[in-house]
Amino acid sequence: MNRNFFLAFLFLCLAASLPAHGAKEKDGGKTKPVVIQVSGTVRLVGTGLFQEIVITGSDDEWYVNNEEMSKLYDFQHRKVTVEGEETVVELRFAGGMSAGVRRILRNIKIISIE
Repeated sequence: MNRNFFLAFLFLCLAASLPAHGAKEKDGGKTKPVVIQVSGTVRLVGTGLFQEIVITGSDDEWYVNNEEMSKLYDFQHRKVTVEGEETVVELRFAGGMSAGVRRILRNIKIISIE
């Protein structure tokens, strides 16, 4: 009885610790930031509580980090060139299918405004 209880307890402890060793886990679809230069039109998208600044270029869209929205807020509908750290996040639906990518700019510096 005592031996069976010990083996059952040991098995439960080992089974509970297995998911904690996620050796094959990915970084959540994020890539490391790369400094790039972006040109495009500044737009404000979203609703009153969830506003976001987006720079729309000829090929892609870059979402500006929430802490840095104030830098570009006054330049809506104008073409800007900025430099910043780009992080690409892969979006997924609940079923696991890919929903595309989202490009996020951080630490931006305004180069020019047209």
